[in-house]
Amino acid sequence: MRILLAGGAVRDRLLGRPVTDRDFLVLEATREEFLSRFPRAKAVGKAFPVFILNGSEYAFPRGTTADGGPNGSPDDGLATDLTVDLALRDLTVNALAQEEDGTLHAHPLALQDLKDRVLRPASERSMSDDPLRVFRAARFLAELEDFTAHPDLLTAMDRTAASGSLSQATADRVGAELRKALRAPRPGRFLELLDQAGCLAPWFAELAQASKIPAGPQPFHQADVLTHVREVMDRLAGDELAGYMALCHDLGKTLTRPEDWPRHIGHETRGAPLAQALGERLRLPAAFIKAGVLAARWHMIAARYPGLRPGTKTDLLMLLHSTGLCREMFRLARADHGHDHLEEALADTETILQVTLEQEDKNQGQSSGLKLRQLRSQALAAWDRPPPRP
Repeated sequence: MRILLAGGAVRDRLLGRPVTDRDFLVLEATREEFLSRFPRAKAVGKAFPVFILNGSEYAFPRGTTADGGPNGSPDDGLATDLTVDLALRDLTVNALAQEEDGTLHAHPLALQDLKDRVLRPASERSMSDDPLRVFRAARFLAELEDFTAHPDLLTAMDRTAASGSLSQATADRVGAELRKALRAPRPGRFLELLDQAGCLAPWFAELAQASKIPAGPQPFHQADVLTHVREVMDRLAGDELAGYMALCHDLGKTLTRPEDWPRHIGHETRGAPLAQALGERLRLPAAFIKAGVLAARWHMIAARYPGLRPGTKTDLLMLLHSTGLCREMFRLARADHGHDHLEEALADTETILQVTLEQEDKNQGQSSGLKLRQLRSQALAAWDRPPPRP
């Protein structure tokens, strides 16, 4: 049995990047032999044998059957198994394997593509074999910020989209690729590549036409909606939840009638249902769905925070406090409009949380809630009032 480090771990090692996830390739062994040596391994593969052991993936060569035997390829030992496996991977720069002694095995184009910093399909069928690879490629572009997409990748992605097979990808896995992209240095490039290759629909259908819609009147906006969204996402790179809020915040602009461009009056209200639908379609965690909806609905109000009435401030702050999204919302507002109101909002939140009802006003149902809101609003009004002249 031979076990080689494979895929992205080898790529990152060659690029001098930190290696976080390690996947392995199992050669010259059957499924039974592997399980005999590693009885704690858990089988997860369907198309070919894949096992999870100690958090790492151990895969048999692509082109083998579920029992670890050959799958229509010549059984010429290590060289053949490895060559087939590398050819069947997603991208050339991931089609790498390294033995314990350092011996490197690579797709014929892998090392040159690493040098040129390009993402290219490992074969003509790479994207069509597994449509999820379209979203993996977009995620890699977000993670590898000095790489570009090879024309062959754009062609393969476009062809996959045209075939209608993108809908065959599972929601959980598409959502997982998005979340990885949001943690990357350039999350906006995830949407950029999908847009360039015509792959935003069906999973990100709300943004499929966003590059054709002006983001707003000049001089406040000088780009289209998709470019603006990508720029805001990049400003929030690494903050997964705030980055998703950035993706959702201007969804409502995609429903503005063309005759009303470049203004988007009321896009906040229109955007909330779109954010809800997107989060549910991707089966994202409830916290993400709620954050996306709140971003679409409240981002403009948060951006105007200093000029809000005390009652509106109270409503916004209590909503954000109850959802735990105060910092993310004001980070989004800063990335979107350039003004930082977070410290003021946190101070005001502390002020209104100190306000309580008198005993006789408690437990009165709706009237108690209205009374508490009134008192909190009054506390903010007093806080905002300028000091008296001497």
